[in-house]
Amino acid sequence: MKRTFSIEFFPPKTEEGILKLRAARQQLAQLKPKFFSVTFGAGGSSQDRTLETVREIQAEGLAAAPHLSCVGSTRASIRQILRLYQTHGIRHIVALRGDLPSGMPDPGELRYANELVEFIRQETGDWFEIEVAAYPETHPQARSYREDLLNFRRKCEAGANAAITQYFFNTDAYFNFLDDCAELGLSLPIVPGIMPISNYGQLARFSTLCGAEIPRWLGRKLEGYMDDTASIRAFGLDFVTGLCERLLAGGAPGLHFYTLNQAGLTSTLWQRLGLGE
Repeated sequence: MKRTFSIEFFPPKTEEGILKLRAARQQLAQLKPKFFSVTFGAGGSSQDRTLETVREIQAEGLAAAPHLSCVGSTRASIRQILRLYQTHGIRHIVALRGDLPSGMPDPGELRYANELVEFIRQETGDWFEIEVAAYPETHPQARSYREDLLNFRRKCEAGANAAITQYFFNTDAYFNFLDDCAELGLSLPIVPGIMPISNYGQLARFSTLCGAEIPRWLGRKLEGYMDDTASIRAFGLDFVTGLCERLLAGGAPGLHFYTLNQAGLTSTLWQRLGLGE
């Protein structure tokens, strides 16, 4: 089985952000990932910027996969986006429910990711390769692990080709999730999402929002470095390198790096792991 290594960006909002992302992408493109994914604002708030970023990546001869979230959207608006992506030769999508923006009471016509995947297949057949999200430590809004697992199965059965997980720092959570998926008869590739560690405060905020658990010992270790950024980065590189090594040794079908539009840590991890070899 050929492993898939990919990289995620978010669409920048400012001219300065656009220039920084171009520089990061130029560096990361040298790693030759299978594709770059580009996030999509809830309710379509960054739809245009997502497409602009994807088209720029494509123009550089690189593969790109826009995220598409359905929350707060209509079937007509999703259909329009799909047609637009087809027009631009985009063949790969990361299909998500998305988070309902504050102040938006209506979840839209497609309430869940499995409904979005099903709609994409109805509208476009096999045109798109579809990735969906997986949550080894359970989606923060799920009522139970079992409920979340069954939700994941619905997304897969609706027509997903592969899945990318939320980031995590406990390999047991990932491998236990794979075992549970296998018991449900799911055999699609489930690629671990990897978050490089550079700033503990930022990581703690993100993890609270997305339901990723920072093991107590790891949190205390990072807290102990205080504002010593160099030590946090050095320790983080060692820890995440080990995490990735354990995942790949255990049979993970690839890795998906959440870069936060920064190239340095992902490049170093990639080289340490020998992914370009």
